[in-house]
Amino acid sequence: MLQLSGGHLPDPEARYGPFPQPPLGAGHLSVEYDPRPCAAREARAEVRRHLERWGLAEREEVADVAELLVGELAANAVLHAASRFRLTLFAAHGVLRCEVTDADRRVPRVLRAGHAENGRGMFLVDALAQRWGCHPDGPGKTVWFELGTCGSDGCGRRQP
Repeated sequence: MLQLSGGHLPDPEARYGPFPQPPLGAGHLSVEYDPRPCAAREARAEVRRHLERWGLAEREEVADVAELLVGELAANAVLHAASRFRLTLFAAHGVLRCEVTDADRRVPRVLRAGHAENGRGMFLVDALAQRWGCHPDGPGKTVWFELGTCGSDGCGRRQP
């Protein structure tokens, strides 16, 4: 059974807001998509390509989870914001941070979807990410999650 990684709303602590610029040599990607039905599939493929390029696809669980969760956030952006969205990836210091920025200001919530056909995206983010959150960004918001990339307990976790 999936264990929830945190609460059912984004981490409210300001220090997990906008991510600082990664160091030189770290992985970085930023690409925009139109709100088309194929956008989530294209974003997942882009994640896989870049994780392979950065040498992070060797740990399949990281690549598979990142691909799944980015697909969920991209699908939410297409469905709920109905606007262009931007996918940003940062990989540095044992952390992969994935962000999706869209034009909708509403904060995502974790739902227990039961037998519904949709509504599981943020449940999966909450269950599988080490940490996730949401912050205002221009006229919309950025929803982000982080995964550890080095394969050991506590990998990528910030110290308090």
